[in-house]
Amino acid sequence: MRWEDERRSDNVEDRRGLPIPGGIAGGGLGLVVVVVLALLFGVDPRMLLQSLPSQSSALAPASQPAHPGTADPMKEFVAAVLGSTEDTWGEVFRRSGMTYEAPKLVLFSGAVRSACGFAQAAVGPFYCPADRKVYIDLNFYRELKDRFQAPGEFAQAYVIAHEIGHHVQNLLGLSDKVHAAQQRGSEAHANALSVRMELPTPTVRGISWSAATWKQG
Repeated sequence: MRWEDERRSDNVEDRRGLPIPGGIAGGGLGLVVVVVLALLFGVDPRMLLQSLPSQSSALAPASQPAHPGTADPMKEFVAAVLGSTEDTWGEVFRRSGMTYEAPKLVLFSGAVRSACGFAQAAVGPFYCPADRKVYIDLNFYRELKDRFQAPGEFAQAYVIAHEIGHHVQNLLGLSDKVHAAQQRGSEAHANALSVRMELPTPTVRGISWSAATWKQG
């Protein structure tokens, strides 16, 4: 299957190059994506963690939107992958008697403001449940290739699909159930639930079953 043949989503919001007012909060959400990709590609996660960019390096000049009238291959790629997730999850939800609400995907450079607060590129791609948007600085893909030895379109597409998975968890109420269970349990149990939240589940029914399991665990 070629991504060039996929439908382009209209839900891509390009904020690259726009100024960001106010302060910036750091974070480590990109860490999880890197570790999952390391396991997929058979790389020792400890080697990748030692290569994580610093907060200051994340604020270096980032990807900029193409000039009007010029091709923007990475934006096209992102729109195609996002369109594929919309079609796939739309059909899964339809067969389950539900309607899939597609999220927006925001492209940013250096730092961004979301309903979850300010974030800089060091946090990596992330999903904000408060505004139901996925955020990604496309320089993260350069980091995957140069620092983490995870080049290629599969790794790039996986990053987007992974964050869309968090959107699905949010739509199904799974995120709220897990967070409630984390507050009731021990730190070890809360960490275990966080790990499970990052693991893919193939179907809506599988996710719902997992939610019941975690609540009891």
